Formats: sequence, structure tokens, C-alpha cells
Amino acid sequence: MPSKVQTRAFSYFIHAPNYSMPPLLSCLAALLTASILTLSACAQPGAQTGAPALAADGVMASEASMNWSAQATDPREEPGPEDSFEERARRVFGTQSLSPADLPGRDLDSDLLYKFLLAEIAGQRGSYQVAAQAYLEMAKATRDPRIARRATELALYARQNSMALEAAKIWLAAEKGSTSARQTLVALFVTTNNLQAARPLLQEILSAEGANAGPSLMQLHALLAKHPDKNAVLAMVKDLVKPYRQLPEAHFAVAQAALAANKYDAALAEIREALRIRPDWEAAALFQAQALTSESRAKSLDYMKGFLAANPNAQEVRLNYARQLIGEKKYPEARVQFQQLLDDNPQNPDIAVTVALLSVQINDLDAAETQLKRVLELNYKDPDSVRFHLGQINEERKRFDEAARWYLAVEGGEQFVPAHARYAFMLARQNRVAEARAHLQTLQVQNGAQRVQIVQAEAQLMREAKAYKESYDILKTALDADADNPDLLYDIALAAEKLDRIDVAETSLRRLIALKPDHAQAYNALGYTLADRTDRLAEARDYIEKALKLLPEDPFILDSMGWVEYRLGNHAEGLQYLQRAFDQRPDPEIAAHLGEVLWAKGKKGEAEKVWRDSLRDNPGNEELQKVIKKFLP
Repeated sequence: MPSKVQTRAFSYFIHAPNYSMPPLLSCLAALLTASILTLSACAQPGAQTGAPALAADGVMASEASMNWSAQATDPREEPGPEDSFEERARRVFGTQSLSPADLPGRDLDSDLLYKFLLAEIAGQRGSYQVAAQAYLEMAKATRDPRIARRATELALYARQNSMALEAAKIWLAAEKGSTSARQTLVALFVTTNNLQAARPLLQEILSAEGANAGPSLMQLHALLAKHPDKNAVLAMVKDLVKPYRQLPEAHFAVAQAALAANKYDAALAEIREALRIRPDWEAAALFQAQALTSESRAKSLDYMKGFLAANPNAQEVRLNYARQLIGEKKYPEARVQFQQLLDDNPQNPDIAVTVALLSVQINDLDAAETQLKRVLELNYKDPDSVRFHLGQINEERKRFDEAARWYLAVEGGEQFVPAHARYAFMLARQNRVAEARAHLQTLQVQNGAQRVQIVQAEAQLMREAKAYKESYDILKTALDADADNPDLLYDIALAAEKLDRIDVAETSLRRLIALKPDHAQAYNALGYTLADRTDRLAEARDYIEKALKLLPEDPFILDSMGWVEYRLGNHAEGLQYLQRAFDQRPDPEIAAHLGEVLWAKGKKGEAEKVWRDSLRDNPGNEELQKVIKKFLP
């Protein structure tokens, strides 16, 4: 079983004795993704109020920060040590500055305090529905807006929408000028699919603000997004904004409703009108970029590039543009944009991390190292991950003493075991295998997961040293103590295959599949093993098909499918799968398979070129050496 099926288990350690840049890029990918997601929350100078948040996939999220639905106070909140129930009651009843006309002529008497205590005790004990009902009864009796508000909050927390609706109606009736009460009632009407009941309340809110209705117009989408009839929402929003068409927010609100109703042309027309009124509005520009992705990402990228040319200080647009460039694997262009963001925000460690990782992607290791060292000076929230990647960069550059210094400086976190495992692998490549194993065995682990990672690393260490029996024994000992550990089952299957124990490999992978029926790599490993080492080709194809359904674009699974098709005699189909796999990831073992199928189809010159080119980049790969020896003199 080639090492391609090892990628999930050991991608964070090392892939081959003479590994090149791809393993480093693979290891940095997760940090790059995390740093980009973190940047979406970075404070941007001059950011506009009401600008939409950016979702992780680059698509604009709804204005969650402007959600009108009431956020209930957590009834489980513990009182302070010197708080009495009466003090808590007075806080509840004194949360708002209300005019005397809004308050009933009733003080906090003993009867009301007693009922309040019962309600609060019920909430403390987790009986939120009982507490909400008690508050609702008090609200009905007193018509006090403060009690009605508390009843609404508790009912919402208890997910009792009908009770919350009743309480909110009392709240608004008792405090007619309360925007919060009106907004909460609107949200409840929408949640209960009573859109028409919400209309007059929305009109009242917007009318009260008049020419200053922009912020409330921007909140319409977040409020109405949960209603299932998107066309009805669009019609209502169009009607609501008619008196405010001079405001750009009115056109933005219609654009959002139109896009939700899949009316892309209408959405673009409205957002362009909003930008005509307010040309430098980043929120509208981001929305237009999102809408354009329905046509093509290229149009979206071109639009943002043009917007930035006219508005160079639009940092949120620049961030979104840079993220989309990364999604298109246009790393040099993305780094230019992030470098501009870093120039504007020189003390932002998240941006510096992203610039560093993009520098790695384009093989500018000097810049990457410089930026990562700066990140440490900026007190980055996860310094151990930065030290780990500094170790990787120095190892890639064969500065092994410097790499060791960084790896050994990693003291905790997710990169603790990977860093020390890489240090051990460096020792092993210097023929210091015993010292490498001792280092791993003496690490002070913090949990069971780290213990398993160390076992995996030690087993991989021995596999790299071609001590296959010792590698198997390490895993077997660990499995004896943890028989159903998925990672150990996967790895012992790989070790068993190296010892020609196909029965053990098959048994382990079947057990893993029983434990994790959606484990694509287990299906792939079992299918590939059967295809490569047995004549059970139809069965092998079934397993690989299952893996491909779970991960349809995984290059290693595509390689397995190409290989089994080739072994079944379907050379044309096999070549298609293998070429797709190699285009995605020019792995040496995929190259070995691709070349063999090309050779079988009479394309010997192409096959030899694939092998020679891959061998130049991966001189120690056994599979490549074996296939070249088989077919070339």
C-alpha cells in the first residue's frame, strides 16, 4: 500500500525522508485558513456601521450583528455573593428609564416580591418555562412593562414562542414608545410566519425615524430572513421602502430581499442604485461582489479590483478581495493585497501571519521567516504554532540546528506533538534513530490524543527507517490497550501491508469502517489494497467508489480509482482519473501510476517524462524507482 493512503494520519509529521515544499505547504494550510477567518473580525479604520459580516466561504453573511430578535438574559446567571433576592428584583424592575405614564401605580410590595422570588427560583433550577409562565402572570396582573419584558426574555430563552408573543404584546401595550418591544414583537411575528402582522409595526419603526431610517432599513434583511416565502418578503420590503427611496439603505434592503428570492438581476440593479447614491459604500460593494459570483468569480474579482482602484482605503473590500484571490490560488496577487493591509495595520499580528503564509505558498521563505518572527514580537495569540512553522521553514532550508531550536521551543497546544515529532525525524535522518525514539518516549503528554499521536510518530519513524516489524509492534502494543482507536486501526493497516499481512490490514480497515462509516480514507485504503495486492478487483472498485462519493475531488482517491480501472483493463477510464489526480497533486506515487497507464496505452515518451520529472523532485521515492526499473533500461 503506497504512502498516499497515509496522508490523513501523518500529514502533520513528515511525508518522505527527502520531502520537499508540498509537505510544508500542506502543514501550513490550516493556519493560513484560520488566520484569514480571524481577519474577517479585525477592526478596520473607518468601517461603516451596518456593513455586512463576511462569511467563511467569502459569501456575505446576513447582518447578524443587527438582529432585532430579543436576546434573553441568561436565567442561569449566578447572583453576586452579596445580592439579595430583593436587590435582584429591583434590578429587574429598574432596567429601563421609563416615564411615570408608562408605569403602573404599584410598588414592589410583598405579594409581588413573593411571586418574583418563586419565578426566579424556578429559573435558577432550570425550570425556564415555569419561570416564564410566572412572569407572564405577573405581567398580566400588573401591566408593568418591565415585568412583561422579563417574561418575554424568559419565554424566548425557554423557546416558548406563543408565550413570548403574548408577553411582548403586553410589553408594547404598556410601553407604547418602546422600539425594543416593537422590534421583538416583529421578530416573533416573523418566526411564527405571520408576516402581515409585522408590517404595521415595521412601518411605525421606520416612520418614527424618518430621514434617519437608514440603520433600521439595513436591519430588515436580518429580521425577515427566516420567513420561508422569499417572494412575499421581497414584495413587502419594496412596499416598506417606498417613502425612503432617496436613501441608499432602501435600495440595499431591496437588493438583499431580491437576492434571497434568487432574483439576481433585480438585486444587482438595486445595489448599483445604492452605490450611485453613495459611491464609496463598502457594504454595498461587498454585496455587489457577492451577487456577481452567481455569474462568475472572475467578474466578482474584477469588480472588487476596480472598486479598490477608486477607493484605496476600502479595507473590508480589500480583505474580501484578497481572500477570494486565495480561493482562486492566486497567491502572489493575494500577498500584494495582504501586504497593503499590513502596511495600513502594521501592529496587526493576524495580517502578518497571513502575509507570512502566503510568502511560503510562493516559496519566498525569507519573507515568511521575517514576518513570523515579527508576529512573535506582536504577542500573537498562538505563539507555539508560529514557532512550529518557523521550524518547518528552517528545516526546508536545511538549517537543521535552527529548525531544532524552534521545534523544541514549542511547549504546548495543537502543534506540540507535531513539532517534537519533526525534531525526532530530523534526528533519525542523521542516523540517530535510538535518540529520536527516546525523545518521543519521554515527552510529557497532556491527554490521550497526544499519546496516540506520539505512538503514530514513533511507528512512522520506524517505517521511514524500514524497520517495518518494529513499526507494526509499536502500533500493536498501543492497540492492545485501545482496541477501537480509529487512528491506530488505520495506521496498523498500513504497517501490516508492509509485512504482507493483508489479512490484518483488511480486518483493521473493516473494523474502522464499522466504527466510522463515513471514513473516506478507510474505504480508499481498503479498496486500493485489494486492487493492488489481490485479484478482488470488483470488490476493490466498490470500496473506492464509496470513498469517492464522500470526497469526490480527493486526488489520492481519484488515483485509486484510476489504478483499479487500469487493473480491470479499462485503460482509457483509468487514464482520465489518474490525469485528474496528477493535475491536482503531482505526487510521486500518482506519477508512478499515471506513467504506467500512459506506457500501456503506447505513450511511452509521455510516461518517461512524467517519471523522470517526478523523480527529479522526489529522488528517494521507492514507488517511482520501482516502476522506472520495471519499464526503462
